[in-house]
Formats: sequence, structure tokens, C-alpha cells
Amino acid sequence: MPTVALAATDGMLHFELALAHEVFGADGVVSPWYDLAICGSAPVTLGRFHLVPDHGLDHLARADTVIVPGWTDVDVNPPEDLVDAVRAAHEAGARVASLCTGAFVLAAAGLLDGRRATTHWAHTEELAARYPRVEVDPDVLYVDNGSVLTSAGKAAAMDLCLHLVRLDHGSAVANTLARRLVVPPHRAGGQAQFVSTPVPTTDDHPLTALLPWITRRLDRPLTVVDLARQANMSTRTLGRHFHASTGTTPLQWLLTQRIRRAQEMLETTDDSVDAIAVATGMGTAATLRRHFNRTVGVPPDTYRRTFRA
Repeated sequence: MPTVALAATDGMLHFELALAHEVFGADGVVSPWYDLAICGSAPVTLGRFHLVPDHGLDHLARADTVIVPGWTDVDVNPPEDLVDAVRAAHEAGARVASLCTGAFVLAAAGLLDGRRATTHWAHTEELAARYPRVEVDPDVLYVDNGSVLTSAGKAAAMDLCLHLVRLDHGSAVANTLARRLVVPPHRAGGQAQFVSTPVPTTDDHPLTALLPWITRRLDRPLTVVDLARQANMSTRTLGRHFHASTGTTPLQWLLTQRIRRAQEMLETTDDSVDAIAVATGMGTAATLRRHFNRTVGVPPDTYRRTFRA
């Protein structure tokens, strides 16, 4: 059973800690799930909540995965015992992930030096200024460096937690958990879509009916003209709505959905890469392999072997 340890100290954000607890402490998703522990040097105060940890911070070094929730005041240096414990856990071989401004703890521990990382968009400039050896990316929802992962703020913390579940248990399990939590299993785009306008959810939004219409037709050769005609608007207006609502272009959003469908099929079916290319609207295996490798980072065959294993 993989072990997950949540670091808890005074000054942390209770939303991110509770979110991670909900994901890794869930019951009945699949067996074995995770052995979850909350670790802190003493009883802690999180906003108006009080929490008694299960173990001391030294227990972080015994976990397979360590989660560091967001930090309330980024102008204040995180406690040295927390920084030392996170560093020791990573040196012991733990996978360390920060949620929101928890990236400042990882940066203080030196885990982000020379690595790409992110945090809440409102604090990316401060993170880059204070830790110049960190390559701060303000536009993404999360960054996976293998043994070190960082996420943007609030809802992006859920994106990263589901990503960890997807790595450990596969997309089918992550999707099951996402449905239980009533959240999307995967979101395309970056933080830009959340700075001003969220993804459309109201019935009267121009894209509300269009996006499901697209996902039901991923096997078809769709163009921007097709999408604009279905939405009853010009291609320029369609592009403006897509950028404002999703932070990306119509074709890039469509490509992301095709890749996600291909990942699910690679994990859950025995269909050939050629068949998956047709089913996802890629046309040929060569086209699928090119886009898949560029987006996911590995070829479809490698991805299938990894998740099937």
C-alpha cells in the first residue's frame, strides 16, 4: 500500500490540506489505495480550524509521497523544521508535491533549484524573485518533474492530486474518483483561463452546448469552420470565446481532447494504435504518434506499456 504524508504546520491553507486528505484518504475507490498520515511537530491552527497530527514531521521521510499544502503568508519564511523535514523526505526517496504556495516550502528546501515549477499566479513573480534558480512557469496548472511536483492555486491542487492518482492507478481509477468528487478528471489550458474568467458553466454561455457536441464527435474531421457553424458564430468570434473561456484556441482544445481520449483507450482497450488514431480523429497512427509524443512526452506504445504494467 503506497504511503502518503501530508505536512501540517501553523500558517498553512486548510483548503489545500483538506482537498489532499479527501483524495488520498478516500475509501472504496480501489484496493489497495493509500495509507495516509498527517504529520506535524505539534497541534496546528489552520485558519479557524485546529488539527492534531498523527505523527511528527520526521515521519515525512518514511512516506512514498509527501504533500505540502499552501502557505498563507509568502512574505514569511516557512518554519525551518518543516523545510528540513521536506528536504530529508526527498533525500530519502519520497516524491514531493506542493499545492499552491506550498512551492515556497519546496523552494526553501532547494528542491526546485534548476527545475521548472509553478504556484498560484498571484505569487509567481515573488517566487521567481526570491528564488532565482527556480524556472517559474506562471501559465500552467501543475508541473511534474518526476520526484518533485508543483501546482497552481486552489482548484489546480485538485488537478495535481488527480494527476498523482492517475500516475499510480491509471486514468480509469482517476476518472472514477473525479466523478465521485464531481470534478473534471483533466482540465486543458493553463492558469490564464482562471485569472479573469472560468470555464463556462451557465446554460446561456456560447460554448456550453458546443464543447459536449465536440467531445461526442472526436472521431470526425472537425474544422474551426465546422465548430463556428455549429455554434452559429463567426470563426473570429469563436476564437475569442475559446481564448476567454479556456485560455487556448479551438483547435488546440480539440487536439487536447483527442489526446485524452487516446490515453483512455490505450489504458482500457486492446485496440491497435491505428484503430485508436481513427477513433480519435487523428486519421493515421503516424499522426497520433507525433501529437501524442509531443503532448504526453512518450510514444503511445510506451504509454500503454507503462500503465498496463
